[in-house]
Amino acid sequence: MVTKQFSGSPEEVADLRRADSLAREIFSDVANKWALLIIEALGERTLRFNELRKEVEGVSHKMLTQNLRMLERNGLVARKVHPTVPPRVEYTLTEPGKGLRATVDGMCAWTQRHLGHIESSRTRFDAPEPDHPLP
Repeated sequence: MVTKQFSGSPEEVADLRRADSLAREIFSDVANKWALLIIEALGERTLRFNELRKEVEGVSHKMLTQNLRMLERNGLVARKVHPTVPPRVEYTLTEPGKGLRATVDGMCAWTQRHLGHIESSRTRFDAPEPDHPLP
């Protein structure tokens, strides 16, 4: 994987609104459903690959691998390989990963708090339009 070089002032590199900013690239990496669910599943625990796969229902082997590599590259997940046969690989959140998990926990709480409202809004939105007589 090639590391992209970002130029500009520290403010420009950190500006999410700029398409060429490092901040936007990081945001894009972690703001996907699989990354968020992996971070939530790891929580305060260390898990092996297959344990993670069971925790995150519906994730394919390929998507889990890609997201774990991306999270490791960004320093949010640590990967430890134990020298056994077969090798035992474990994943755990780093300190920045734990910090991001606090945000993910907030998103989960927000979802649960507003689930009823969102569900009723979807029902209203998806309902067929009532027939209106022409004037």
